[in-house]
Amino acid sequence: MDGYFNSRLHQQLREDVRHFAEREVRPRIAEMETARTVQHELSRLIARQGWIGATVSPAYGGMGVGHLGKTIIIEELSRVSGAMGAMVQASQLGVAKIVHFGSEEQKKCWLPAVSSGDCLPTIAVTEPESGGHVLGMAASAVRDGDDYVLNGRKVYVGNSHVGDLHGVILRTGPGSKGLSAFLVESDRPGFSLGEHREAMGLHGFSFGEVHFHNCRVPAANRLGDEGDGLAVAYSSSVLYGRANLTAVSLGIHQAILDETTRFCTERIRYGRPLYELPNIKIKLGQLKSRLMTARLVAYHAVHLLDQGLPCDAELMNAKVVNVESTLDSARNAMEIHAAAGLFTDRPIERYLRDAHHIFAPAGTSDVQLLRLAEVALGTAKGQWSQRLSELVRMEELAAAH
Repeated sequence: MDGYFNSRLHQQLREDVRHFAEREVRPRIAEMETARTVQHELSRLIARQGWIGATVSPAYGGMGVGHLGKTIIIEELSRVSGAMGAMVQASQLGVAKIVHFGSEEQKKCWLPAVSSGDCLPTIAVTEPESGGHVLGMAASAVRDGDDYVLNGRKVYVGNSHVGDLHGVILRTGPGSKGLSAFLVESDRPGFSLGEHREAMGLHGFSFGEVHFHNCRVPAANRLGDEGDGLAVAYSSSVLYGRANLTAVSLGIHQAILDETTRFCTERIRYGRPLYELPNIKIKLGQLKSRLMTARLVAYHAVHLLDQGLPCDAELMNAKVVNVESTLDSARNAMEIHAAAGLFTDRPIERYLRDAHHIFAPAGTSDVQLLRLAEVALGTAKGQWSQRLSELVRMEELAAAH
């Protein structure tokens, strides 16, 4: 698809990220898989490349390469390490809330630090009892003079243990208008982290708990107005989360194909390379076909997003197609590897484990399909992509005057 979606700038960006990932990330994978601890130093090294600021305007020190550029960055990192691809995508979720809902003062304060790699942002929405049901959250923020006092607990926070600035959605009142968003620095009194828990895959990435116990933050740390929390949560999930997780899946999918074709070339059966067996060749063809389709769907969705066009359905479809096809290809690759795929001297079992981690965030496949059904039935409740593109246009007009 070079020359269709990708410009020369995108091609150079891909080469730069790929070379970095091979040089700096791949040599650390064995240690990451063994230790299963948070990769603080590597996360910082990646952030200092400027890639967290992919969608940040150059006016605030960012790259300004848009969602397609962001996708390429995450894809190339995930091709080598799903964990580090996940690290970058999670921080870019944190960027979204500041870019789209931050005041000018908040943007000037935080976006240059994010773009330089000095600040890793997160977004914290999910709670133990309510899960993905955003309106069911109970963690609270109560106004007290010029401050808010925060209490509660958030789970599955991407980059929980490396994050410097947590974007937190909390309840300030009843109903859908009773959610508000806040920026909470990780060194604030009353903020604490839960214990890092080992997971099935994405070793080196943290997605844990953050706790608030009478944590006091100034009202100046609120994003937007009281009641904007639902928009902050949904826009980050719908516009950035689905696209970002699609990119992680895409990178893992490419790695699956690369490793499986290499295995089929090197492994000899009946005096010939394994790929010459017709059933194996068919499976390789399936892997290649799925990957081509997945990449086309992914790039098309973020291309529309960069153009400011309505694309909620395309983003939903991109996530479900990429997640499901990557899982299918991982299973097929394990079948081709057979017993050889069960040992950790080959990465194929890691790809399978990592791929499963992309299923639930920003909505499971069932959630995406339910929303796509609403689009088909004409019952969908507006488009977040359209709302945010209009918000961006209003900001640009205001800046011009």
